[in-house]
Amino acid sequence: MESHKKTIIYQVLPRLFGNQNSTRKEWGTAKENGVGKLNDFDARILKKIKDMGVTHIWYTGVIRHATQTDYSKSGIPRQDRNVVKGVAGSPYAIADYYDIDPDLATDVDKRMEEFEQLVERTHKVGMKVVVDFVPNHVARQYRSIAKPEGVKDLGEDDNVNMHFSTENNFYYCWGQTMQRGSYVESPAKATGNDQFTANPGQNDWYETVKLNYGIDYCDAGGRSEHFDPIPNTWNKMTDILLFWAAKGVDAFRCDMAEMVPAAFWSWATDKVKFRYPELLFIGEVYDPSQYRTYIGAGFDYLYDKVGMYDCIRDVICGQRRAADITAQWQATNDIAAHMLYFLENHDEQRIASEFFAGDAKKGIPGLVVSAMLNKNPFMLYAGQEFGERGMDKEGFSGTDGRTTIFDYWSLDTLRKGYYGNEKGEGKSEKLPAAAAALARTYKKVLNVALKSRAVAEGKMFDLMYVNPQLGSRIYAFLRRTEGELLLVVTNFSDEDVAADVLIPAHAFEYMNIPEGKAEAEDLLGTSKLKTELKADKPVKVKLKPWSGRVYKFDI
Repeated sequence: MESHKKTIIYQVLPRLFGNQNSTRKEWGTAKENGVGKLNDFDARILKKIKDMGVTHIWYTGVIRHATQTDYSKSGIPRQDRNVVKGVAGSPYAIADYYDIDPDLATDVDKRMEEFEQLVERTHKVGMKVVVDFVPNHVARQYRSIAKPEGVKDLGEDDNVNMHFSTENNFYYCWGQTMQRGSYVESPAKATGNDQFTANPGQNDWYETVKLNYGIDYCDAGGRSEHFDPIPNTWNKMTDILLFWAAKGVDAFRCDMAEMVPAAFWSWATDKVKFRYPELLFIGEVYDPSQYRTYIGAGFDYLYDKVGMYDCIRDVICGQRRAADITAQWQATNDIAAHMLYFLENHDEQRIASEFFAGDAKKGIPGLVVSAMLNKNPFMLYAGQEFGERGMDKEGFSGTDGRTTIFDYWSLDTLRKGYYGNEKGEGKSEKLPAAAAALARTYKKVLNVALKSRAVAEGKMFDLMYVNPQLGSRIYAFLRRTEGELLLVVTNFSDEDVAADVLIPAHAFEYMNIPEGKAEAEDLLGTSKLKTELKADKPVKVKLKPWSGRVYKFDI
């Protein structure tokens, strides 16, 4: 991939993405509601995703996880429904780290081959492959049937009479039994969200068990670390990373990375990157005080959730001033290249949901800022580009503004956006005009972010400190590289705005901007701008509600 291209990640849940069954029965089975397949990502679909400006596609939930669907005829162990969330099950309750989810296979017996073919197809159209690595916990009934010869299973050699041992892969609750309906576990194992009890609550991650990386959480003196000699789990989990890297996976999105010690990540990423130096690690870390620790431990990118995402969400919802965005990038300025910006993912509510903005168009200025403010990556979630609302009541996942990861379901937006129009199945299968317009906007914004050297490589200059009059609903900044200057102005309000954007003398010096008469084209629209670029003199910009302009000056 060319060095000046920005990383843009598209998250998809294959179980939902290609599913064209529109039954959508609450708590429905795979047979009733249908299920998407890996083979649904054919060359045409992959090219369509790539053309949106995507460089990396994150296939969420491809590794076999706990499910209530019976695949025992294919030799796959059944899971007790009492320790499975939803009929389809959570992709984050891994049942076999070395296997592919049978739901996603056209031929269950050839599920790994189908995954390998998907990796090959994705690479062929010019995109990279991201998969989940879930290091903190596994499904209650974890048992690998696909592990390579000579590999010991997780927990296979554990001493269940010890609460903690560096040779154990799990933690055990002495003399205690866990019982949920017909499911009995004795001795009980600790639960994934650090519940060291036999009776995790309904709101706990009761369907998972915590993996032991050498930390004794219940030591007499409190938490203690035991990393020498190397804990057994470190070797097993690093081998799993190497297994998938050998399949051609280009990046791992590491679930709840901060719940696993940084010492392990330093050790594992070093070993993996020694063999696969281009491979990326993307960490789900929510504590800003730990960002630098985990970047130092080998992570290429970390979620900027509690900083940038939370702020932009509040700006969209009118709960914070647009100028507050400045403080968020400043807080991580020393590690800016490592922060992953996003507006949606499987954990967060959809922009168009009634729990967020209620209208997908209101996300456009946030999209422009998130994709263009810095050099760092941007991620979007399948359906976001069509204004998916996430307001379905699917089953385990109720009406909460999120798209389910637990149930068998389909999304009209994805079906119509990727399949309906192409197949000419009638007016009802066509994407509504508003959704089609939104998708065109996303494509335009992402392709500008992808292809502009000023965005991918250039300097950034925040204009808010000299433009206090803009601070409530307007956000403006410059991006600059040799030969190209971008003036980006966004409107987070529902009114037309005519803004005078002052460019200070310091910006001219810092970015080496020549003064004089200048012309610019709006890369997101058709308008031209004729102005004078002069220190401490404003540039007049007109904006529609919930929009952005990216004026490109060729200088």
